[in-house]
Amino acid sequence: MTTSKIPNRLINEKSPYLLQHAYNPVDWWPWCDQAFTKAKAEDKPIFLSIGYS
Repeated sequence: MTTSKIPNRLINEKSPYLLQHAYNPVDWWPWCDQAFTKAKAEDKPIFLSIGYS
């Protein structure tokens, strides 16, 4: 996957799993009320990633 020079919202997280995706070209959000509020306001689904092995 291509990386971006500008980090997304995951850059401030503590989890190594989340931090490794902080420079993905996807505007990932951490689990937070703001993410759900924005999704509801824009009538968009939530794509939940719970990790991989």
